[in-house]
Amino acid sequence: MPSDRDRPALDAGLLSPVTVGHDETVTDAAYLDALVTAEVALARAFRETGLAPDEAVDEIETEFGWQGALRGCRDHGVDAATLAAAAVAGGNPVIPLVGRLKERVGIDARVWVHRGATSQDIVDTAAMVVARAATSRVVAALVHTGVSLRSLARSRRDEVTAARTLTQHAVPTTVGLRAAGWLRGVERAKERVEDVQHRLPAQLGGAAGTLASFAEIGGADAAAALPAAFAHELGLAAPDAPWHTSRWPITELGDALVQAIDAVGKIATDVATLSRTEIGELAEGAGGGSSAMPQKRNPAASVLIRSAALRAPQLGATLHLASALAADERPDGAWHAEWPTLRELLRLALGATAHAATLVADLHVDTDAVARNLAATGGLIVSERLSIVLGPVRAAAGVADLVTAAAAGGDLAALLAASPDVAAAAAERGVTPEALVADLLDPARYTGLSGRLVDEAAAPTAEEDDA
Repeated sequence: MPSDRDRPALDAGLLSPVTVGHDETVTDAAYLDALVTAEVALARAFRETGLAPDEAVDEIETEFGWQGALRGCRDHGVDAATLAAAAVAGGNPVIPLVGRLKERVGIDARVWVHRGATSQDIVDTAAMVVARAATSRVVAALVHTGVSLRSLARSRRDEVTAARTLTQHAVPTTVGLRAAGWLRGVERAKERVEDVQHRLPAQLGGAAGTLASFAEIGGADAAAALPAAFAHELGLAAPDAPWHTSRWPITELGDALVQAIDAVGKIATDVATLSRTEIGELAEGAGGGSSAMPQKRNPAASVLIRSAALRAPQLGATLHLASALAADERPDGAWHAEWPTLRELLRLALGATAHAATLVADLHVDTDAVARNLAATGGLIVSERLSIVLGPVRAAAGVADLVTAAAAGGDLAALLAASPDVAAAAAERGVTPEALVADLLDPARYTGLSGRLVDEAAAPTAEEDDA
């Protein structure tokens, strides 16, 4: 009979292509591995605190395939599909899991399987184990994205392009500054996810968070030491106290994941917009095709990333709704609602950040399209500059008249050159009217602190300094 790992997954990503190939760390099999790992780690923690005998713990480790804190238990022999069916009666998978684990070891070891623990201790801890593995990949993808963005920002530092506000040309900016803005968002998200990752805590509190069962087993001092020993065995942070209904580890993790997806979602949104046929400033390195229109080069990666970014905020909100408002010492349904919600958010973060790393690394900038679009308004993109420079000489309404005339089809350069007020401004500056007009209409002369902002965002990293 095939194992659960050999069976087709209920959700193979057919309707969530952004996650395909990137979610192996959050599958049912991965969660089951984490559950068994938590059970074995608890027995090891009992030994570490001097309570469980070596022989009993050795048997538990061997029987369930313990491979260390980072790899955990993968060859435990428990079938996920069978366990899932058995979990319905009690509402969580730990209840039938414990029965299966206990029956596979001798009586002396059996007493140390799940001893003193409650189901929530194991489920919550397993979620943190899974989250640690998943967030490691998310951070790595964000690092790779940042490397590519830093290179893009530097190489396009002074390439002037049209900034758009409310869909319309506004003032000049640079391709480099746009990339630097993406970079800042990615870097902040990476730092947020890293911070949360390093603080993912184990959960150990017993039935109602009092650790009474553990104090009964080994005394107050041993009970106080047990959560830290448990966390150490799993490579997780030691909890300050049981957090069974103080769900900040879940909500903060969810918020960090949403921020990461937001950051790459912003990139995808801009790339999708700027790759429109009529704009054409950006193109994905390997655009997707169409089933009916062979001429199309769809921004497929951007589309996939945006699909995740549009779903993530409401998943984060669901975590706050369920987790932050957990009732009593274990809520009826809210705790259970966290499980698939957090898993899906992890899954989307894994897929979206992986696609972003590839997208940015292969992103193509069409310099000709950038220049063509910049010139499309015949100099009107620097209208703000005209108002600032000529305002003291000519009434603002007069500058508006020139701009209006140019927008109606007039030659802005000619209109400016013919203006006596431009001649007066040129005389004040000691230049010819023609030279002043050329300067005023040069978009590259009105990018403000773009270069400095790029340099600050894309400054050499410590790794580059050491190279």
